[in-house]
Amino acid sequence: MSSSVRDIAEKSKRASRLLASCADEQRTAAMRAAADLIEQNTTALLQANAQDLDNANRMVADGEITAATFERLRLTEKKITEMVRSTLAVAGLPDPIGRVLQRTELDTNLVLEKVTCPLGVLAIIFEARPDAVTQISTLGLKSANSVMLKPGREVERTAHALVEIIRRALRQSGLPEDSVTLVTGRESVLRLLAMPDLVDMVIPRGSKQLVEFVQANTRIPVLGHAEGICHIYIDASADSDMALAIIDDAKTDYPAACNAAETVLVHRQIADAFLPKLARRLRSRQVVLRGCETTRAILADQAVEAVADGEWRAEYLDLVLAVRVVDSIDHAIEHIHTYGSAHTETIVAEDSIAAERFLAGVDAAGVFHNASTRFADGYRYGFGAEVGISTSKLHARGPVGLEGLTTYKYILRGAGQLARNYQGPNANSFTHKSLPID
Repeated sequence: MSSSVRDIAEKSKRASRLLASCADEQRTAAMRAAADLIEQNTTALLQANAQDLDNANRMVADGEITAATFERLRLTEKKITEMVRSTLAVAGLPDPIGRVLQRTELDTNLVLEKVTCPLGVLAIIFEARPDAVTQISTLGLKSANSVMLKPGREVERTAHALVEIIRRALRQSGLPEDSVTLVTGRESVLRLLAMPDLVDMVIPRGSKQLVEFVQANTRIPVLGHAEGICHIYIDASADSDMALAIIDDAKTDYPAACNAAETVLVHRQIADAFLPKLARRLRSRQVVLRGCETTRAILADQAVEAVADGEWRAEYLDLVLAVRVVDSIDHAIEHIHTYGSAHTETIVAEDSIAAERFLAGVDAAGVFHNASTRFADGYRYGFGAEVGISTSKLHARGPVGLEGLTTYKYILRGAGQLARNYQGPNANSFTHKSLPID
């Protein structure tokens, strides 16, 4: 197995070097071919996913995976249509490779350029989500990176079917099929994480435990987030109807998503009037409320459960919502920084001064005003898709699209100049003149 995983990584590395020199038109053609083949093979994909679901049912019963993970695994015709749409959306984006970011004349006929280039080999370790295969593969191809996919056991059949389709599209387009590869078997993870000479970035997508395991077991740069503990703060100036609609959307649109709201903070000044409305709205949506002592007192007739010790840090990924009454916007920000995961935070407020204070004061990858946390998404941001959401402050932050999968290099074009000629008492002078990029 060790040899096999390394062989796959070596092939992926060679493919990445070929991709880096391929024209965007060729990479785009492969992506469009993949979209067509995915659509044509809908029935086969659903059959492969049905086998995964059957196996996953037993895993849920045995406690190996959660019900939320099971729901992420489910593939439908609608999701396949979304895969196709997302693939075509990424294909239509501008080429991120070879863009000149800066051009400087160091001296006459000595010009330095800062130019975007791919990272190389991306290793993605993911759980459950079949759409992770297409999202990451298409973003990888568009940014001229090769992709190694390591799916969880629960999604292996679906992932294998999708990877075979994408590799067929690569062959049809004259690109190396090892631009997208599949690694299976639990024991392969540590071997994959032990290859900093071949793998340039690891992207874990799954549970907190998975992300923390990857971060603790590799010297390869890791891009991702461990948790999505997202908050919505309802300011004293909030429009009540807007606040209810935003909370409803952020909690119930897709509760298993990392950008779903997990905690609502309500200003004490409006709590008596707002919380009963919130309880009625969410009860109709089958949401279970858990609250602080003040929340439970206001909703005494609702039998709201108490928030247990440490539960403010809970990522429910389900129709469960924690509610806390806070004394001020500062109290809300303090709670977010104490218990949040720096993913996405929202304020609902009509007071623009309060809104700007929140936007400036909250340290998170996404900070929103009067909008659902569910907007934290690469497609909704216009990235076509995303490889994941990063809560890191280095390299990439928030939904990671094409830009987060590129780096840059310096290209110097000269006419025989020597470094020694710019030293000593009779040295040539640098001009260091900024030149137009266009």
